[in-house]
Amino acid sequence: MSALTSPPTSSGPGEKISRRRPWRAKAAGVLAAALAVTTAVATPAPAADNPYERGPAPTTASIEASRGSFATSTTTVSRLAVSGFGGGTIYYPTSTAAGTFGAISIAPGFTATQSSMAWLGPRLASQGFVVFTIDTLTTSDQPDSRGRQLLASLDYLTQQSSVRSRIDSSRLGVVGHSMGGGGTLEAARSRPSLQAAVPLTGWNLTKSWSTVQVPTLVVGAEADTVAPVATHSIPFYTSLPSSLDKAYLELRGASHFAPNSSNTTIAKYTLSWLKRFVDNDTRYEQFLCPIPGTSLSISDYRGTCPHNG
Repeated sequence: MSALTSPPTSSGPGEKISRRRPWRAKAAGVLAAALAVTTAVATPAPAADNPYERGPAPTTASIEASRGSFATSTTTVSRLAVSGFGGGTIYYPTSTAAGTFGAISIAPGFTATQSSMAWLGPRLASQGFVVFTIDTLTTSDQPDSRGRQLLASLDYLTQQSSVRSRIDSSRLGVVGHSMGGGGTLEAARSRPSLQAAVPLTGWNLTKSWSTVQVPTLVVGAEADTVAPVATHSIPFYTSLPSSLDKAYLELRGASHFAPNSSNTTIAKYTLSWLKRFVDNDTRYEQFLCPIPGTSLSISDYRGTCPHNG
């Protein structure tokens, strides 16, 4: 027999050990590999870094689209069925397979009704939010009143509405136009637990918002003669704490009423802001930081980057 096939010699125990060691090592390696495979199969996949992410990874095309990936439905809320605000329309994703959603209330401006902001409801809802476009108690309500009404509508959404089971009540935001934009700032100051605020061409006699703790995107319009940016949106933005996640977007050549009709620039940055802070979805950070440059649609953009939230 050759040396490779002959049994170990009996010249001493040390030699027997040394000649068996390769076989033992091989067996141990096979066992270790088997255990590794078993462990890999038995161990569940790690949870997503952010359990609040909703929808596919965003692209420029997806945030500019008029509709997102979620099918939506609507329900009308009569002003007679609520207190503290004037009713409205709820837009919501029809499926909760992905989980619950953050919720956004949107207030109209002076003399306007919810219809003036209706275009934004399904646009945001189809991206994975429950959205409530509200009517105010009267069309002449001032910003402080509109702020209270925004908060009342969020309370209704999360506590009484027919879609309350679809909502994560810890993830709420507010949006508003004109006096509704001023109301958005009022709501943010009153309720620091909100996750995001977006005043659109906001109007408010109060210019200092140094106590606001809610991440805020201020949207102004370059040609606004009702709430000129020099006396409204820019002071609003600059008065917000420097430590706050905040941004100022100015729409090039736009009037005060730009938010009252479908506007891709408003939609894409409002969506990105809400996703980033209501859903804590850092996949949308790329659209906010680095700070966007000026363009055919943006005359000015300022912000704090990178974001802390």
